[in-house]
Amino acid sequence: MTAGPDGPTEGADPEVSQETSGEAPVDEAVEVPADEEEVVDEAAAEESTEPEQAAEPTPEQQLAERTADLQRLQAEYVNYRRRVERDRAQSRQQGEAAVLRSLLTVLDDIGRAEQHGELTGGFKAVADALHQALKAHKLEGFGAEGDVFDPRLHEALFAAGESPDVQVTSVGPVVRTGYRMGDEVLRHAQVGVIEPASGEAPAGDEDE
Repeated sequence: MTAGPDGPTEGADPEVSQETSGEAPVDEAVEVPADEEEVVDEAAAEESTEPEQAAEPTPEQQLAERTADLQRLQAEYVNYRRRVERDRAQSRQQGEAAVLRSLLTVLDDIGRAEQHGELTGGFKAVADALHQALKAHKLEGFGAEGDVFDPRLHEALFAAGESPDVQVTSVGPVVRTGYRMGDEVLRHAQVGVIEPASGEAPAGDEDE
């Protein structure tokens, strides 16, 4: 039996009709009972609260954390105090060195007056008092003829020849005295340089 123009042919296979129609079957939504949804929600809520309960630190852990924080703060404070004290000492030393450098020209004048025999009377007393005061600040002069030449302390201005009396490069005539405060060189000594005599044996080494 044949259907009308708009209906399917009678006796036709339903599966064939679906394939020829070009329409895919529609899946029906599966309904979940309300009581099962509540059970699922409660289980999910329990799972979400379990990590929070497990992550909560114990009193011993809290005490250890607070102790570590206090120790870290104490170490930072100790380092801060050391840094402040070191910076303060460096600033004080730099200021003291600047004052002493400004007095070196005065000491040069005193030295020249002494060489010319003009350091007498009250002037000598003042000069001696000044030297004692500066010595209290660890100011020390250096650069004497015959000293071993040291480029860290001496500034060579000229060659003063050779001498059989020296075995190494030595200080010759001193043009200007050098000064240092402790281990810090405030001014290099300006000197002439004497070299050992070439081709001659040092004194005391000749065969008798």
